[in-house]
Amino acid sequence: MYNPTCAYACLQAISPNVLSCSIREHSEGAHAHGGSGATSPECRAGDTAYLTTLAWCMSTRCGPYGIPLWNLEKFWGEQSTGDPTVASKWAYSTALHNVIIPPTRELTSEDVLDFTALALESAWDIQFRTMSLVEREETLHARYGRLLAYLNPRLIYPSAFGTYQVRPLPYLLGNAPTLGQALYIALLTILVTVLTAVNITSSPPSAWFSTPYQEILAFVMYRTGVLSFAILPLTILFASRNNVLLLLSNWSHATYLLLHRWVARLFALLALIHSIVALVLYRDSGMYAMEEKSEYWIWGAVATVAISVVLVASGLWVRRKWSYEVFLAAHVVLVVIVLVGCWYHVDLRFERRWGYEMWLYAACGVWFFDRLARVLRVVKTGVRRASVVEIGDEFVRVDVEGVRWGGGPGRHVYAYFPTLSLLKPWENHPFSLLPTAMFHSGAGAGDRDLKRPESGDVEKTPAAVVSAVNGSDQSGDPPAIGITLFIKKSAGLTQYLQASNSLLTLLDGPYPSHSTESLLRCDRLLLVGGGIGITGLLPWVNYHPNTKLCWSVKSSAESIARALGPVLSQVGDKDIRIGSRLDIAELLSHEVRAGWEKVGVIVCGPGGLCDDVRAAVAVAGRTGKVDFELEVDAYSW
Repeated sequence: MYNPTCAYACLQAISPNVLSCSIREHSEGAHAHGGSGATSPECRAGDTAYLTTLAWCMSTRCGPYGIPLWNLEKFWGEQSTGDPTVASKWAYSTALHNVIIPPTRELTSEDVLDFTALALESAWDIQFRTMSLVEREETLHARYGRLLAYLNPRLIYPSAFGTYQVRPLPYLLGNAPTLGQALYIALLTILVTVLTAVNITSSPPSAWFSTPYQEILAFVMYRTGVLSFAILPLTILFASRNNVLLLLSNWSHATYLLLHRWVARLFALLALIHSIVALVLYRDSGMYAMEEKSEYWIWGAVATVAISVVLVASGLWVRRKWSYEVFLAAHVVLVVIVLVGCWYHVDLRFERRWGYEMWLYAACGVWFFDRLARVLRVVKTGVRRASVVEIGDEFVRVDVEGVRWGGGPGRHVYAYFPTLSLLKPWENHPFSLLPTAMFHSGAGAGDRDLKRPESGDVEKTPAAVVSAVNGSDQSGDPPAIGITLFIKKSAGLTQYLQASNSLLTLLDGPYPSHSTESLLRCDRLLLVGGGIGITGLLPWVNYHPNTKLCWSVKSSAESIARALGPVLSQVGDKDIRIGSRLDIAELLSHEVRAGWEKVGVIVCGPGGLCDDVRAAVAVAGRTGKVDFELEVDAYSW
């Protein structure tokens, strides 16, 4: 920004002074006010006193810093007149050669610069120190940016276990974190472990315990109990929809959900250690027979059992065996039991004297805030009636009119359809949302980017799909205000969705799926989608001037391509494949060859596609030719 800083300081030190030519160019009033605004670049370019003063300052001030001549000449050519398009009458070396007698008079702020002068020491010094600090900060920014670009494909993006991340690990052991997430989890675990173990001492004889062993056990019991309480609010916060950390960080909702599971495991582990150590301590000290019948002990046991059940029932294999809705309802009930058990455990034991209950207030506060915010969001949007259109056998399009949320990318909404399941009217699911107006914005590109399968039986893309993507299937209706959801029917609530003109609908949202700021600053966006994941990508097209949409869909799901035809027709740069897969490595290689400096890659689709793109971006990013910014928007929470 200010390189060489010594030369920039010279320029700024003498720029406020009026020149002889600027007095001739402007009125006496401009002279009275001074300032560089009264001097044109053309005036500076031909003014001998100004050029020799600047050259002498640069020579004497930059000499001690060893600035090479080419660097000074470059600065002179770009900055000496204040306008790179206006060239000085002399080069830097020539101007310096024209200083016949070394100057001795220092330039003050009141002087007209009509003689070769020394730049005022104090003026140069303050400019140099200020710009040096700014230059240092900007240099550090660039270094940190390069460091981050180096670390992302090596440490942040890759999975900790092969290419598994969105896809579950073998035998449904869970979802693997990325290396970056694993590092965070490891650091948090080490921190909790250290804080659990350090600085525990005994001071025999104890008034409460007969041996140092029992005293140390007691302190371990106290500390693990307090630490588990301290982690509990964080555990609930990470799982909440209205997580304030989503607004304060660039982490995605999916990342917080993954961390929720790991922090919850730490909470459960601390609680179990607390309970086991208490059991060992009281048995060893002979106090168990007295304590086991006390109410606080019973409630502590209730909380411990509930925590253990939550820990087991939250496993992926359990969630897959049950329906997700059953798991979620049971999860909430068990967590409430944990909170109630913890409350009575400390309330009956300590009668709210020592502040342990404050952590429970915080945990309940986080939980109630999230639930209240959900209700307020639903109330704000109001009761809506949705139009449902069946698209083939697998999909439905849901239009909700009158919802004015705009069309920003990276957002989702939780939709309730209370009349579909009278036994579970509270059931809801997250969906990517599209502004309905996108379907009425005109037609555009043709079918040049539609691809047919290249191997096996050649399966032609249906003419109806081509027509829709070309835009010829559009209606002449005026634009509608509202949001549109495309939903794939599943084994849960969505299986009951069918054609309707007035389906009772409640909407909780919109929520950010992830931060969009760094992605929108990229030179290029590569949008990669599979199946219904296309709905999470389309809003990006209108929010970045340089995007490419790549989408593959099974031939059996061609109906979704036709339904999205009016929107796809507006996308100029696209690669749409029906019945064939995308070549992820080739897509990334094409962006590298194009010469972009920073490319944002956003993938939305099934787990296999998301993991393939993550692995490919990590490999491509390690070449160092292009900086990649990756965002995985999987629909597998």
